[in-house]
Amino acid sequence: MPENNDAEPRIGVFICHCGSNIAGYLAMEALADYAKTLPHVTFVQRNLYTCSEAGINEIKKGIEDNNLNRVVVASCSPRTHEPLFRSSCEEAGLNPYLFEMVNIRDQCSWVHMKEKEDGTLKAKDLIAMGVAKAALLKAQNPILSEVTPRALVIGGGIAGMTAAQGLARRGYETVLVERQASLGGMLNQLNRLGPSMIDAADVVQQKIRAVMNHPKITVFTEARVTDVKGFIGKFQVNIETKSGIKAIDIGVIIVAVGGAPFIPHGMYGYDGQTVITQLELEQRLKKGSDPELKNIVMIQCAGGRSNERPYCSRICCQTAVKNAMLFKDHNPEANVYILYRDMQMYGVENEEMFRDSKAKGIRYIHYDPSTPPVVESNTVKVYHPLLGKDMTLAADLVVLSTPLVAQEDVEETARLLRVPVDENGFFLEGHVKLKPLDFATDGVFLCGSARFPANVREAIAQGLGAASRASIPLSKRSVKVEPIISVLADQDACRGCGLCVALCPYGALEIENTPEGRKVHVIDVACKGCGVCAATCYQHALSINSFTDEQIEAQINAFLD
Repeated sequence: MPENNDAEPRIGVFICHCGSNIAGYLAMEALADYAKTLPHVTFVQRNLYTCSEAGINEIKKGIEDNNLNRVVVASCSPRTHEPLFRSSCEEAGLNPYLFEMVNIRDQCSWVHMKEKEDGTLKAKDLIAMGVAKAALLKAQNPILSEVTPRALVIGGGIAGMTAAQGLARRGYETVLVERQASLGGMLNQLNRLGPSMIDAADVVQQKIRAVMNHPKITVFTEARVTDVKGFIGKFQVNIETKSGIKAIDIGVIIVAVGGAPFIPHGMYGYDGQTVITQLELEQRLKKGSDPELKNIVMIQCAGGRSNERPYCSRICCQTAVKNAMLFKDHNPEANVYILYRDMQMYGVENEEMFRDSKAKGIRYIHYDPSTPPVVESNTVKVYHPLLGKDMTLAADLVVLSTPLVAQEDVEETARLLRVPVDENGFFLEGHVKLKPLDFATDGVFLCGSARFPANVREAIAQGLGAASRASIPLSKRSVKVEPIISVLADQDACRGCGLCVALCPYGALEIENTPEGRKVHVIDVACKGCGVCAATCYQHALSINSFTDEQIEAQINAFLD
């Protein structure tokens, strides 16, 4: 296998056209000719799409035919394609960590579309820097760690119960922690679920029975997680229950704490009686519609899409249309108006429900947020833009469609798990497209309205998705961790000051007493290779594999030369 660290570097450079994304703005032939002049480069090839099957085969063939022991691919973003190219090198018998990727698309061609000559010069510099670093790369071996075959699900709403049930069905022991006295979350407060109009109570009770009766699921209600230590496969979790603290070893964690309905105090005369929220209307409809109510006015975006909460909660429009139809079914002669800014009825079935509501006689009036509706005694005034005049609507009941917001204790949960939240307080996934149900922290997953407001169908789908993601390390009983991590490169230089330990965002460093004195110890499985510790260490005792000072200095020199 051509991966001897001491062998003379034989570097292959593969330059990707990326269709026209790169080739349309850079001089590709000039890049290839330049790459051939760089030190240690023995093979250069251009590909139309390096990530295609044909492109991958060209990399393998280049390694085998030219006895390459380093590979550089100049193409797009390492975030999306580096794992693919590494695995390709490995299949060809090359250690995958003797691979370097250069981004000449996102950081070059796309930002210099009108500067072909300068963009090409910049791409040459980037390739030279990648080659200089590649010459100094060392073969690495992945880190293996055992996984405790037990999962923790935090939150007993529909997403959490679905995730727990999905894991248990696959045979994995699952611990479900719910802060309230009963499972079900917000689903317990709903009347019917649109667009099918099935009874929410039937859905939630069936799910609760399945969870409570499953032999692989242990449920703690009126409980909360108070401490989380460790890393993927080996979390140590403390759960505060009515009978005391339970300390449990956990392999993976799923966060499904849900969201909370915004209470619109001080808005539109909200009083919980004549001006209520959609959630409060759900509870009234569960008891049966009041035949004396003849005029209902619903106001959308009450407290949402504002300076305080700039996001669209997505599910409010569906809820309003569903409840308006149910009310109209009970009181066919009633007048129901929905005052909206934009109707978000995504999905074919929801659009059909929207059309059916109009056929039932529900009326929609658009309003501008600069001139919002005005709620007065038994009336709502709103400016009708099509008619070009103010309208006064009779209102026996005003219903406000308010957004879902993050739970009050979200910051506490985020600190326990060392995971991020976004500017609105919802948990932030690892990548919106590539890792929508994963956190950046390995072994911790996400689903339901804890991530962003989701309807019941979405929460169930995400719960199953999170269970599927979490079951991967559980099924393998071990995890393979990328070895690009922090290492104590110079033990004598380490003073054991603990500054790196205090700054590590993943809890991957600890101070231990050794015969040579206090020294830092890297918990390799927990380390993400972010580099904070190495950049902080004033003694230069710590280094990052594949990002050593020597390699970075070589890149800088290649650019300056």
